[in-house]
Amino acid sequence: MSAEASIVIKKVKKVSGGGHHGGAWKVAYADFVTAMMAFFLLMWLVNATSPDQKQGIADYFAPASISESTSGSGGLLAGQAFDTEGARNSSATTAGSPTTTDSDASGDEEGENKGATDTSSEAAEALQAAREAAQFEQAALSLRQAMKDMPELAELSKHLIIDQTPEGMRIQIVDQEGRPMFPPGGVEPYERTRLLMREVSKVINSLPNRITISGHTDSGPFQRDDGYSNWELSADRANASRRIFERNGVNADRIYQVSGKAGSEPLFPDDPYMSANRRISIVLLREAPVLPPNHQL
Repeated sequence: MSAEASIVIKKVKKVSGGGHHGGAWKVAYADFVTAMMAFFLLMWLVNATSPDQKQGIADYFAPASISESTSGSGGLLAGQAFDTEGARNSSATTAGSPTTTDSDASGDEEGENKGATDTSSEAAEALQAAREAAQFEQAALSLRQAMKDMPELAELSKHLIIDQTPEGMRIQIVDQEGRPMFPPGGVEPYERTRLLMREVSKVINSLPNRITISGHTDSGPFQRDDGYSNWELSADRANASRRIFERNGVNADRIYQVSGKAGSEPLFPDDPYMSANRRISIVLLREAPVLPPNHQL
């Protein structure tokens, strides 16, 4: 008796793409986390403001009309000519009602406007700070992600320190023990430093803020026969960094200050000779909020 041969069908499912091993989802997740942070900051600001402050914010962004229209003659002068007596009063008076003079009305209005301006300017500053904090955090996440995704930059990530200061977002390119960013006593950086500065330039270009660049050395003595010292060396390194940033698309008009600090501001004050004190510091400055035209300092 012959046995029937069984037929086996094998299906092979091919999966295209990088799956979960790709890095695109990380950027999307970072965008989501940043958006959520900005949302909760906004909710906290709304919850922390009083009803008067909320009204001031509403008045600042949607100012009320300067005059109220009435039936018949609803103009600024309520149908009267400018030279008619009483037409210059801030409001029409009725028989038996106390008359409001120009000085009284203008004084009350000035006080109300000043209070509303102060409230709205404080709210504008708070919103500006929250928005900048979210932008800085997003820029920092993008730079860290780029360092992880590119093998040639992964090792260089050890040379980066990113934080936020009262001045703004600070990006520092620091020396590691046995792996400096500049040749000893030299002004022009190594090629790996140029590569790192290129990535930093992308972050700078993604934001509109002005920047400062400062060079720092350690406290080790350095002085040539011609008097060239750590002060000149740190300033020249900062200027060399500026030129690299400009070649990578940073507009020269955005550079607010370039300076050399020598060893006067060590990153590690307890060990002023530590190699990490040798660094280039780039600060994206916080921008002052735009204040109303009638704001008085």
